[in-house]
Amino acid sequence: MTAPRSKRALITGITGQDGSYLAELLLDKGYEVIGMVRRSSTVNFERIAHIQDRITFVPGDLLDEVSMINMLSEHRPQEVYNLAAQSFVQTSFAQPVLTGEITALGVTRILDAIRIADPDIRFYQASSSEMFGKVQEVPQRETTPLYPRSPYGVAKVYGHWITINYRESYDLHASSGILFNHESPRRGLEFVTRKISHTVAQIKLGRATELRLGNLDAQRDWGFAGDYVEAMWLMLQQDAPDDFVICTGETHPVREFCELAFGHVGLDWEKYVVVDEKFMRPAEVELLVGTSEKAEKVLGWHRKTSFADLVTSMVDADMDLLSGKLAGLS
Repeated sequence: MTAPRSKRALITGITGQDGSYLAELLLDKGYEVIGMVRRSSTVNFERIAHIQDRITFVPGDLLDEVSMINMLSEHRPQEVYNLAAQSFVQTSFAQPVLTGEITALGVTRILDAIRIADPDIRFYQASSSEMFGKVQEVPQRETTPLYPRSPYGVAKVYGHWITINYRESYDLHASSGILFNHESPRRGLEFVTRKISHTVAQIKLGRATELRLGNLDAQRDWGFAGDYVEAMWLMLQQDAPDDFVICTGETHPVREFCELAFGHVGLDWEKYVVVDEKFMRPAEVELLVGTSEKAEKVLGWHRKTSFADLVTSMVDADMDLLSGKLAGLS
């Protein structure tokens, strides 16, 4: 009797924070993992260097539907996780059209490629709490009206609704995870949480003297990315596709993140943090806090990492990173 064929999953955005954690999870579950990379880009494999030899990389581009049809037809994944996007909110104000092309229309292209190549593929779309923007309800849930406050948020709303449209029009198993802010030591340095943890480490090691930030009162629902990718996988294991809010249900201001991060290395944050108008958004999202009641009930998903543990783990990782670099120079 032959052994059952292992599942095959395709991940767009595999070199990003979420892509790296999801690839680890799927490999641990015995999947063959395929990572889509843009041929024209300089790919940074830093986050997946430790598993790079276990992943099959294939060229594809969310701007080119034909490349995705060919990729799906050749590699035949049973699951597709679309994590690729222009995902930095601040950049979306400077590059709104590019953000729309990738983060909005890119979702249509990959859904249409699935419809043409293999409509049995199960699809995950990375939606975002930024879709709620100027919040109409607290806490935010799957039925909360959307009111995005950035080109990124607007593009994510399009991606979210086109996923629902293809699900209902073509009977695709297409689900969206409305993920609230999720962070980790693998977060990009342009994001405020990693900017804080990295600068705290620099200050502690005597390599910086201040941390310049925007709105310290902006509140977010922050979780650990490693916990959230499990929810993505669980969505595609359900009999029926659906949309799920994934969050912690807690809200914390940027100020509290600073307080915990600096306090972890024995420093007073107020001595180092400078509010800089340059980092204020044209339209701010003041309060994002969700409820993952539906995900807990239907998926059996629960977050495992506390806010305090998330912050301290990020600071510890940046201390190790920078100490290693310093040690390497000595």
